[in-house]
Amino acid sequence: MLLWLFIIFLGIAFGAGLYESRVVVPMWTSDPPASLASHDSGRRFWAFVTTGPLTLLTVANLVAALRTQGPARGWWLTAAIVTLVERAATFGYFIPTIIRLQRKPTLTQTAVRTALARWVRLNYVRNTLTLVAWIAALKVLAKP
Repeated sequence: MLLWLFIIFLGIAFGAGLYESRVVVPMWTSDPPASLASHDSGRRFWAFVTTGPLTLLTVANLVAALRTQGPARGWWLTAAIVTLVERAATFGYFIPTIIRLQRKPTLTQTAVRTALARWVRLNYVRNTLTLVAWIAALKVLAKP
């Protein structure tokens, strides 16, 4: 059951990340810093659908994978560890940075644009990590 929920929430997180990259980020980058404050990224969605549940499921799946033996263990550990790295980056960099940039920034417009451009580039890496973890978790289902 934990694995199934993990797979479902990884899929939701990946899809939401794609949506954010293709729809929300272009709005943010249209005219920062003003455009950052005027376009909500869906904080309620992220908090209640992915950030909280996916983080808890990651820890639970890491524990379950560590207790598992057999050919599926490696894929399950890979999925959990990659997601753990992604979660650490999300809490340590992505959330605090975008919140700081969305508030009335004390940074210059150039500094805001530079920080936002870095956030956008690194977000592609974060989305890739989510995809890798999702594929690894799906591979667990393919093992006997």
